Amino acid sequence: MQLRIAARRRRTTQPRSWRQADHGPGTDRTRAGGREPRGGGAAVLRAHQAEAVDAAVRALGAVPSAGAGLRATIVSACGTGKTFMGAHTALRVAGAGLVLVLVPTLDLLVQTVAAWREAGRGGAMVGVCSLRADAELAAAGVQCTTDARQLLEWAGRAGRVTVFATYASLPVLAEAHGAGLRRWDLMVVDEAHRTSGPWGKPWAAVHDDAALPADRRLYLTATPRVADYRAVADDKDDGSYSGPVLLASMDDEQVFGPVVYRLSLAEAIARGLLARYQIIVLEISAPALAPEEGPQADVSAARLEVLTTAVLKAAAVHQLDRVMTFHHRVAEARAFDQAVTEASGHLWGAKSAVYPRRVWSGWLYGGHQMAHRRQVLAQFARGWGTDGVVAERCVLSSARVLAEGVDIPEVDAVVFADPRESIVDTVQTVGRALRQSPRGDKVASLLVPVFLSPDERREDWLASGSYLPLVKVLTALAAHDTDVVDRLAAWPGNNATGAASLQGPLLFATARDAADIAEFVRLRVINLERRGWLRGWAAGRRFHAAHGHLNVPYHAKDGAFPLGQWIAEQRKAYGSGRLAAVRIDALERLGMVWSHPDHAFNTGLQVARAYHAVHGHLAAGHSAVMDGYPVGTWLANRRREARLADGTRGALSAKRKAALAEVDPYWCPQWPLVWQRRYTLLRQHVAAEGAADIAPGHVMAGEDVGAWLARQQADWGILHTEQRRLLTELGAIPGEGGVQEEARVTHDDKFTRNLAAAAAYAQREGHLNVPRKHVEIAEGTEIRLGIWISNQRSRRAKLAPQRIDALNALGMRWS
Repeated sequence: MQLRIAARRRRTTQPRSWRQADHGPGTDRTRAGGREPRGGGAAVLRAHQAEAVDAAVRALGAVPSAGAGLRATIVSACGTGKTFMGAHTALRVAGAGLVLVLVPTLDLLVQTVAAWREAGRGGAMVGVCSLRADAELAAAGVQCTTDARQLLEWAGRAGRVTVFATYASLPVLAEAHGAGLRRWDLMVVDEAHRTSGPWGKPWAAVHDDAALPADRRLYLTATPRVADYRAVADDKDDGSYSGPVLLASMDDEQVFGPVVYRLSLAEAIARGLLARYQIIVLEISAPALAPEEGPQADVSAARLEVLTTAVLKAAAVHQLDRVMTFHHRVAEARAFDQAVTEASGHLWGAKSAVYPRRVWSGWLYGGHQMAHRRQVLAQFARGWGTDGVVAERCVLSSARVLAEGVDIPEVDAVVFADPRESIVDTVQTVGRALRQSPRGDKVASLLVPVFLSPDERREDWLASGSYLPLVKVLTALAAHDTDVVDRLAAWPGNNATGAASLQGPLLFATARDAADIAEFVRLRVINLERRGWLRGWAAGRRFHAAHGHLNVPYHAKDGAFPLGQWIAEQRKAYGSGRLAAVRIDALERLGMVWSHPDHAFNTGLQVARAYHAVHGHLAAGHSAVMDGYPVGTWLANRRREARLADGTRGALSAKRKAALAEVDPYWCPQWPLVWQRRYTLLRQHVAAEGAADIAPGHVMAGEDVGAWLARQQADWGILHTEQRRLLTELGAIPGEGGVQEEARVTHDDKFTRNLAAAAAYAQREGHLNVPRKHVEIAEGTEIRLGIWISNQRSRRAKLAPQRIDALNALGMRWS
């Protein structure tokens, strides 16, 4: 039997994406029950979900004051209920507010809407997607649109509003904000690893507070930044290694915020939240696989034929009733579906006592309509098709769909038809099989095909390139479940010959010596990681030799090696207790600073010193940049922290205040930053000329310092005591008439003065969300800016249009 993919395409003009092979009399579903989808019921948080929600609320529950808002990340293994974590966090930090939920696919959007309703989220719901006629969304009360003006109208309603959107709809959201859509009280970014990577990618817009302003961002993922290792060439004796390839970077806390909760794959399995798993290696050897025996299309078809048979045989041996196969190419997923029908018939005909009579098969890819995907998934779950005949085994093939986010709890096994090189993709695929059974006793199976050359012997596997698919899967698992790799590397034999126990995590069709398995894992999985680490350490040593420290900028590289990212990964491993003592010692000898916050502060302090050396002050504006580093934003954030009461959450420590004061005692003045900048220019003039005798019209750095000094002398009486002392030390004296009393001002003058204070606050802090008790010092006068802003909001209806425009220009939020 030759299975040709091209021929399969021509069998029908309307290829069915599911079929049921019945090799005998039918069975009505009333006589043999299929698996029903899970029932409904009130959603109650499990212990680990409550832990995650509490951690997120602690991070996001405060009133945001920074321009970019509050940010936090939850890392939790696939299938542990991250959607409920996001929904319950929203109930607690934005219960009556405007919430945006972002997901990568339409299937996940529909599933997420249902989960949020189940979690108790009420109020209006809007979908920014193309599913205007979707029955499930309509039943949930969701209105859908892809029009920015319509979104602005619906999301602008008073009260609780929740907007669900795919990442593909980000331009619509940005357009709505450009038209006046208010800030989100909370943005929940699901499958957040999809938004990492180069800033130029479209989905990275979720991090941009200018395009999508939000008071709070919560990122959810099971697979944060990991390094994918390319296998060492089998014929290389020098162990040369190309190093890790960065797939996703989520340890930049300025973008993703801190990781406030982490539940690894290994821990989730240990707690019984996910199923245990075994890895079944399908060693496939057949002369028909030799490329020289025919065209490439025939070779691919032959490989698919023997793979299908191998999968069905393994399913029978291990009693796998629900099997999913994952393919890169759509044509292969479709062909595998068709091959299941023929192969299952041949197997049943040859051994009816071993193989099932009725096998359901189907296939899906991203181009199928959502309604069709739902129908096929429902048939896969319950075990029968539209004819009502129950199947004894179900096989669902997929390409470019289902590997991420979609909850399919009925899966017993997944097949890596062509193992992906991406660790993220591999772990996401594994997650499809790890959903726990109601009894909590499930053991999921991961099937890894290994195609052997015609003349290849199984005993040569330690050095064989044919086993690279197994290396890729084990390497991916090692990034998220070190326990399984450690067990394999030290797997003892259970009899005199050392044959591996069939109860172990790695199964072969024929017995393997335990020592061989351990050696394979040590050489081809663990040793790769060791070589990569040593390369990173060597790059760090070169950096230390050149700079005298190991405070490596995040994006710094040593040649092509991403040294800054590697250093960040070591800090993360140290913080979670995963870094070996010998590695800790090696890095500390290079001056490693383990605390990421300390490292980030030290980096900012170094840049601040450089800025002070150039400008003579630390009164940098919010947009100031030094050597590509946003020193203005960094200083504004430190000033905000310094103004918090000592001991409160987020307050700047006394040690850090002292470090900044050592650079510039007036880095956080009680008066406007512009005053400090102009004072610095005057001080520089005095240092150069020897006196403060300077007339109006004398310009320095674009500032008329002479005119400014004259104003200070004229308004001497309203300056802060410390301002007068600073000027006196430079030789400046009060204007004629001595200490001046503050002149009587009109209501317009007061508005102008308060508006100037608001402008100074907005320029310094990057926003106008002024706490009600905040007092701003403007030209030595205390202005109760928080109360004034609150009064303007309450009096908006009575304000002159020009005053409203002036406040809008500063970013005023009226509600």
